[in-house]
Amino acid sequence: MRLSFLLLLLSALIVHAQDVNVRVSPDVKTGIEGTTEFPTIQMALDHHPFPGPHGRVFIHIAPGVYHERLNITQNHPDITLVGMGHGPEDVVITNSLNAKQAGGTFFTETVEVDGAGFEADNLTFENTAGNTGQAVAIVVRADRAVFKHCRFLGHQDTLFADYGRQYYVDSYIEGGVDFIFGDAAAVFDRDEIHSNGRGSITAQSRTSPQQATGYVIVRSRVTADEEIPSIFLGRPWRPYGRVVFMDTELPAIVDPAGWNNWGHVSNEQTAWFGEYRNSGPGASTAGRVAWAHQLTSAQAKQFLPQTFLAGADHWNPIAAAAKLP
Repeated sequence: MRLSFLLLLLSALIVHAQDVNVRVSPDVKTGIEGTTEFPTIQMALDHHPFPGPHGRVFIHIAPGVYHERLNITQNHPDITLVGMGHGPEDVVITNSLNAKQAGGTFFTETVEVDGAGFEADNLTFENTAGNTGQAVAIVVRADRAVFKHCRFLGHQDTLFADYGRQYYVDSYIEGGVDFIFGDAAAVFDRDEIHSNGRGSITAQSRTSPQQATGYVIVRSRVTADEEIPSIFLGRPWRPYGRVVFMDTELPAIVDPAGWNNWGHVSNEQTAWFGEYRNSGPGASTAGRVAWAHQLTSAQAKQFLPQTFLAGADHWNPIAAAAKLP
């Protein structure tokens, strides 16, 4: 028994030793020759040591405002960014760029995530271009991505959740027009989703009914600036867009229709928008569009995070998020 215990302990130590930990802080003076400390986040992403098999790269970011545009590439999987402040507002990754300045929406992002298994905890992702058109704070094209205790700040097109399975938990997302958009399979769990403009919260872009993609907002809360007269829960950026709001508090400014067809009646035959057991003054379904779905409890189960995001590898996003600080 003692030998078995020692072997188990040794195995655990080896696995732990395969992780890489580096630090980012404005007070670090080394450049690319550094291996454990860097002055910028991008430098840490580009020059960190690679972990052993099944290991992760943990980048610990000191409090501060980082005026950077980050690119987490496909050949840098299993990256974890951890803000070392008291809250996500203490570590801010920020830039200001809109579509007119950049030459299109897809060139405006402050942060681009392409590496699978990406995680972020206790950070703010921001685009400060304001109400000037499309201006993306972050684009996520990474499978098994987890964001915990994060803030996403922008106006139009704040969060481009575009590819792979993604889980956003205990976070804050702010925008005014289509500010959660793309074609990922994404679940937003226990989040605050705040509208700062008159538009749709979501613009999901599923292109066929065979795609296992869509957005699920569950156990969350929708809020808005006081002066906004009304908002929509979503509209289909592509014909088969799919969005579900479940067990979520909705404010009175949610338009009674709930959903918008993006000016195309044909979308009403293909888009799949659903609601289940929501609360608050905006949750009444009496005036909802006839083509929206009111889910049964059996239908709702398929949209729970551990089911909707499981995939062929049986990924458990809740367990993955629990490992973060």
